[in-house]
Amino acid sequence: MSLTYKDSGVDKEAGYKEVQMIKSFIKKTHIPGVLSDLGGFSGLFQLDISDMKEPVLVSGTDGVGTKLKLAFMMDRHDTIGEDCVAMCANDILCQGAKPLFFLDYIATGKLLPEKMASIVEGVANGCVKAGCALVGGETAEMPGFYQDGEYDVAGFVVGAVDKSRIITGKDIGSGDVILGLPSSGLHSNGFSLVRKIVFEKMGYSVDTFIDELDKTIGEELIVPTRIYSEQILPLVEKFNIKGLSHITGGGFHENIPRILPEGLKAKVDANVIKTPKIFNLLQEWGEITDEEMYGTFNMGVGMVLVADPEEAEKIAHYLVEQNDEFYVLGEVVHGEKGVELCTK
Repeated sequence: MSLTYKDSGVDKEAGYKEVQMIKSFIKKTHIPGVLSDLGGFSGLFQLDISDMKEPVLVSGTDGVGTKLKLAFMMDRHDTIGEDCVAMCANDILCQGAKPLFFLDYIATGKLLPEKMASIVEGVANGCVKAGCALVGGETAEMPGFYQDGEYDVAGFVVGAVDKSRIITGKDIGSGDVILGLPSSGLHSNGFSLVRKIVFEKMGYSVDTFIDELDKTIGEELIVPTRIYSEQILPLVEKFNIKGLSHITGGGFHENIPRILPEGLKAKVDANVIKTPKIFNLLQEWGEITDEEMYGTFNMGVGMVLVADPEEAEKIAHYLVEQNDEFYVLGEVVHGEKGVELCTK
């Protein structure tokens, strides 16, 4: 009997159907510079660097970790792609780079066009929020490699910044002010611990309604990661920001020191943060120490900015004018590189 590729578990027709379904999602992300359309061997993007003396390309790649498990458990796949874009775009924003274009990679055991299209729709929504174009990607059908109903998502972003405006943190000094922008919730970090607390220790399902949250636990956990392009890009254009830190895995303790020069530490008053209720519940349910919480989660702050006092005052005034919420978290002081947290 003659065998076909479909007999081995790979359905080419399903792939063609997915491509047709995602065309409109991708089209809405196109910005000036996009030269290619879906279906080519690569994505083409023309750089407009007329406003840069020494243009530097900035790249980043990431996934969404075990938050994927939430999408599987809820059978909801329209937000996880947005998380993927956020994790990549927020990272390159930390160098002051403007995201330009994005590519995604989705691998699954069995290609279901509707499910894959839903993921790509989330990616496209994330690209619109990040201000970049989705110029290509790959959906790989790999039978026998992934469990039924499961998949993985990863992404790659490229941005640009003028060399003279790259933000590294090297000029941060004692007395500089630390500002924070609120997160949308858990974002895409710490979900292995979250799942252990919520589903193993507490025995909840994704449909368990939590009175304190006024929603199911699944609805709270699946909230997509905030993308900060709309806030950060105008700030780096208008003000002298010395350092930017995306608060991802490792929380405050790992991410803020990444931008600090040796001999300096961040003194942070966590009491000024309007910490979302989900963090307090997780801490209570899991009997977790403050140190562990702030070393694992963002605790309500997704992006940290550092500027000198005069500039920080201008930034704060601007954010108020824009109706953007922010926190004055503390200051940079002399000491062993790290974070000194006041939580009580």
